[in-house]
Amino acid sequence: MKGFWKNIMVAVKGACMGAADVIPGVSGGTIAFIMGIYDEFVGSLASINAEALRLLFKGRFSAFWKHINGSFLLSLVIGIGISIIALAGLMQMLLSDFPIQTWAFFFGLIVASSLFIIRGISGWKLREGLMLVFGILLGAVICTLSPTQTPDGLWFIFLSGALAICAMILPGISGSFILLILGKYEYVLGAISGLVAGVDPGRNLLILGVFGLGAIIGILAFSRFLHWLLARWQKETMIVLAGFIIGSLVKIWPWSNSEAIVLSQFPELASFGDALPTEIISQYMASADLHIGGAVLFAVIGFSLVTGIEMAGKVASRKKTA
Repeated sequence: MKGFWKNIMVAVKGACMGAADVIPGVSGGTIAFIMGIYDEFVGSLASINAEALRLLFKGRFSAFWKHINGSFLLSLVIGIGISIIALAGLMQMLLSDFPIQTWAFFFGLIVASSLFIIRGISGWKLREGLMLVFGILLGAVICTLSPTQTPDGLWFIFLSGALAICAMILPGISGSFILLILGKYEYVLGAISGLVAGVDPGRNLLILGVFGLGAIIGILAFSRFLHWLLARWQKETMIVLAGFIIGSLVKIWPWSNSEAIVLSQFPELASFGDALPTEIISQYMASADLHIGGAVLFAVIGFSLVTGIEMAGKVASRKKTA
């Protein structure tokens, strides 16, 4: 019975991680740290190695399950999955009906995340400043040059899953943020909410299955590399990462997606389908409400949310080392 309730608590903590992973700018890894399970989480992932596969292929399932801390991982994954499924539809609705306020909220989240990464780095000199500028330029260039629409092919969905999952072990960055950069955030949310609603279940299940396979391969293949990178060049990696996040804000700017803004305020234009003519967008944007006050408010809320989470993380860190 004790083990049962322990697994339930791990699932609840996983649900908190899942909620964070749905929101760009809030790191599920940070939530895991606050909840006191980050070390066990990363250690359990690292235990899925050649020895684990040897035990599995020899049919020693009990030893395999114990080696990878299976009960912990399964409970965590169930909690994460339930939370993501529950929130996917809500996030999709907010992006469709309130794009300016939602993107402003994301903007505040990501600004705060980048600032906390920078504040955690000491010994700033010219070299570090140049690396930060490089990261900013890299993020801005990638986000500016990346197309608004990225491929919907299964190979790209697989790649998106592989890259997004790696953000779980990076401080201050979320998988949802990676999906935003790749242009697949709303696409994956749509597949989740569509599957839950029973809309085209075969296609959505295939999309999520391929995405999940990419995530599994990504965490197994890239997690060791990321750990190696952070172990040897942690300061340099985090500086470039912080710059990249700042540069990528050009993609998160609340008024960058004119089409979404127009469709949210003039629903009669939905008859045009997925792609509105440029002249129609320009015409209706001239009379659209830009919701500047609301955008500022939600950006402040997003900034404050990450600030609160990071402060809680520091308190948890001090208690752990005390």
